[in-house]
Amino acid sequence: VVLALLLAGNLFCMSCPFTLPRTLAQRLARHGRRWPRALRNKWLAITLFVGLLFLYEAFDLWASPWLTAWLIVAYFVAAFVFEALFAESPFCKYLCPIGAFNFVGSTISPLQITSRDADVCRSCVGKECVNGSAQVLGCGTELFVPQIRSNLDCVLCLDCARACPHDNVALAARKPLSELTNAAWPRRWDVALLALVFTFAALGNAFGMVPPVYELEAALAGWLGTDNEVLILALIFGVLYVLAPVLAGVGAAWLSRGLAGGERIRVVLGRYAPAVVPLGFAIWFAHYWFHFASGALTIIPVLQSFMIDHGVALLGSAPNWRLGAILPANGLFLLELGSVLIGFLASLAVLRQIADNAHNDSRMARRAMTPWLVLLVLVAVLAVTLFTLPMEMRGMMTG
Repeated sequence: VVLALLLAGNLFCMSCPFTLPRTLAQRLARHGRRWPRALRNKWLAITLFVGLLFLYEAFDLWASPWLTAWLIVAYFVAAFVFEALFAESPFCKYLCPIGAFNFVGSTISPLQITSRDADVCRSCVGKECVNGSAQVLGCGTELFVPQIRSNLDCVLCLDCARACPHDNVALAARKPLSELTNAAWPRRWDVALLALVFTFAALGNAFGMVPPVYELEAALAGWLGTDNEVLILALIFGVLYVLAPVLAGVGAAWLSRGLAGGERIRVVLGRYAPAVVPLGFAIWFAHYWFHFASGALTIIPVLQSFMIDHGVALLGSAPNWRLGAILPANGLFLLELGSVLIGFLASLAVLRQIADNAHNDSRMARRAMTPWLVLLVLVAVLAVTLFTLPMEMRGMMTG
């Protein structure tokens, strides 16, 4: 997922199995009701994203195929029901927590849907790319191709390309990180906090797999006088995934406005929040690739065990459960450290460009970006600190 987002874009949503019920439902909902105006934002997606990560920890979804299967069933049902009842593809655009993750990650990708020739779009009568035709569906999330400036709501389904009668839709290369610096994002609370939650969730997800989290859970159990893990995790998640990003983002925006003057906090927050995305993505990237590089070879004993259970000896007689890493421990840490460093430098470049675009005076621009620079440094230091700790390898027997 993270490699695809980095190199090409939102390929996960493009190949998502839930597009099957979505497509079937859209044919029923061409004249469906509009999604409620009050819900046309990312608040539900943020809530469900945090909720999914919480359920993963609280109910050990990584160790329960049964619960995971029911989660998948719920996804299929929700995708069909919401897409059948409403005409704006609300499940993908406003609800799907995995889609919310991919939307944010795809903002740093080098590709974007655009028009080959703007004049062709201006003279187009039917605007089939967004409206569709009798034979082909248009864009489910209602993005008009020549006006697309962001990947935030694009599921890369290419319905727009199939619908365009002029073959005028392209998946084109763009300048790296350009979306984060060109004011493509709306100055809204929900979009800004989605970026911050995305970044802090990267820290929280890694923190949930290192020894200090168990010490924190034990301390909270003693303080609260309960061993209810769900309650304790809810408190931890509330602080790490909700309170921390809100306070950090609003606090940085407030300080930035105080140092350099300017607009309302919402506008300042919306302007600078995209700067945290490259660093947040780098932390997710480092975490995911740590698990892959430290456990990729476990596919061999797992396959051996499965085949032996079914009466077939494969690649030897006894599974070697010590197989796992494809990189040595030092190599793994260098991978993590390098990812965080590259992400920090990318976020710093984005932050500087945003500040320069917002202020003609270079001195004022440096003052405005200072609180956000401090936030980036703190997040990067916390990430590196977490990656120096031993991380739990769930579902693996490492000997």
